[in-house]
Amino acid sequence: MSLITIILSILLPPLAVFLNRGLGTEFLISLLLTLVGWLPGVIYAFYVNSK
Repeated sequence: MSLITIILSILLPPLAVFLNRGLGTEFLISLLLTLVGWLPGVIYAFYVNSK
């Protein structure tokens, strides 16, 4: 993961997932988790972007 991806994963998790994976189910899951709570969105963004 690049430094930009790490920073975006912390600040705007859905944007980081969108830039790496595109618009799809992973983005929607990230968006929902971020809306529920910021921390679940961050954890999921790191998980998706590290795959």
